[in-house]
Amino acid sequence: MANDSWTDQVDESINEFVEPISTFLSDVVFYAVPLFGTDFPLIVGWLVAAGIILSAYFGFVQFRYVKTALKLVRGKYEQKDAPGEITHFQALTSAVSGTVGLGNIAGVAIAVSIGGPGATFWMVLCGVLGMATKFVECTLGVKYREVHADGTVSGGPMHYLRKGMAERGYAGLGKVLSYCSCIMILGFTFFGGNLFQVNQSLEQLTTVTGDEDSFFSSSGGSLLFGVIAAVMVALVLLGGIRAIGNVTSRLVPAMGVIYVTACLAVIGFNIGDVPSALGTIVGEAFNPEGVAGGMIGALIVGFQRAAFSNEAGIGSAPTAHAAVKTKHPATEGLVATIEPFVDTVIVCTMTALTIVIAGGPMYEQLRDDAAAGKAVDDSTSNGISVTSDAFETALPWFPSVLTVAVILFAFSTLITWSYYGMKSWTYLFGGGKTSETIYKVCFCFIVIMGAMLSLGTLVSLSDATLFAAALFNIIGLYFLMPVVKKELKKVIEYTRRRDAGESEEAIEASWAAQGTEQSASGKVGTTDGDASSAGTA
Repeated sequence: MANDSWTDQVDESINEFVEPISTFLSDVVFYAVPLFGTDFPLIVGWLVAAGIILSAYFGFVQFRYVKTALKLVRGKYEQKDAPGEITHFQALTSAVSGTVGLGNIAGVAIAVSIGGPGATFWMVLCGVLGMATKFVECTLGVKYREVHADGTVSGGPMHYLRKGMAERGYAGLGKVLSYCSCIMILGFTFFGGNLFQVNQSLEQLTTVTGDEDSFFSSSGGSLLFGVIAAVMVALVLLGGIRAIGNVTSRLVPAMGVIYVTACLAVIGFNIGDVPSALGTIVGEAFNPEGVAGGMIGALIVGFQRAAFSNEAGIGSAPTAHAAVKTKHPATEGLVATIEPFVDTVIVCTMTALTIVIAGGPMYEQLRDDAAAGKAVDDSTSNGISVTSDAFETALPWFPSVLTVAVILFAFSTLITWSYYGMKSWTYLFGGGKTSETIYKVCFCFIVIMGAMLSLGTLVSLSDATLFAAALFNIIGLYFLMPVVKKELKKVIEYTRRRDAGESEEAIEASWAAQGTEQSASGKVGTTDGDASSAGTA
């Protein structure tokens, strides 16, 4: 994408200012230790360890209640008078739209190129572990949410870290964790969840429409793309989470069908290679002499890409899940377990399997370079090119389909992260109309700038802030595990009794008589300091 001199100057000035900050924070957050000849980022270990510990503590909840989660998504236990703004399905698609994005296309391509096909196996395992983490944080997101007088909802790590930790006797620590988490998520919103998405989707559009000869490579074309994107985002932002839920409930299935169909088409054309590809994926996952560090290298790359893709433990998704219509927090926690499954186990695996089967010159070159220990371009734009090249070997027209998928993925990520960012913004600066308007104007302005500028150091900085949020969020999850376990027991009893034919009213009446029913997830006008009322059934 060609830039005029003024955009080059702005890029250079901002990058020079931000680079020292970005480098420092990235070095801290992504600090790596040598492990069997491969650098292992400790933040990846932090995320994966949380998945293992939470899976064990909750008896592998991601496997035991799959049927219940699917029933909830289909609306079987729907409560018409429950507080909230969106259905279980809309909450799920809103959160999925924030995670299923360019990382599923580009990040996976880089993973199987650098770590070899075996990285796919470890991506899937990390995705499965992340399901338990999502269950915990999204249950907490609903339990400690605020339902305002107008029916709108505010929830997320900033609320459950503060209120939940106060209930456990750690109010001071909870406040620190909540504000730190909030600041980090807001930092990622403006650049990783906004500027980067617009920039990369425009780059792909420019590539398939003539590259340097494309209209979109000019400043006028870039500006037009940015303005159109900003207007579309603004229209959705005006409607709040209800509008986001309505859009994503249609957009996510559509973009999933488009992309997965293309993957299945490539696999179908090479159906005879599927058994050997699966064998290669499993075999290289445990091959001590494989590409780029062998088994350990494949494990690290696979875990890293999966952790970065599904965002389990980051604390972003609970913001969307908190808006669900329910009186029982753990119902949404169970629904949230589907999110990493869709993001990592299905979409990432489909991408990886397609690339392994189809190959392509760029994929083979990257694998050779990684095996030889050469420096590898692991940028998102290069990852998209690897995916496009692999698909094109079987489907010559695929770059056009990929462009549509990239734009849809980017737009869905944009609108979801705009909501995450707004909730962090209003938590920090107040939730009045003026404050919200300032945020929305800033967000839409950055959408336009994303089409005009690259700002690579800001994107790197935003990645560091996103995963710094996991440091603060997961500490809170460990402290609040017993709270979530109580909520899970209530929901198990609730769904069992509903399946047996009892009505919602009868169950609530019996709980009220026993004195076990609490009400904060549906309490109107709850304030941040009202920790005493932050419970629910």
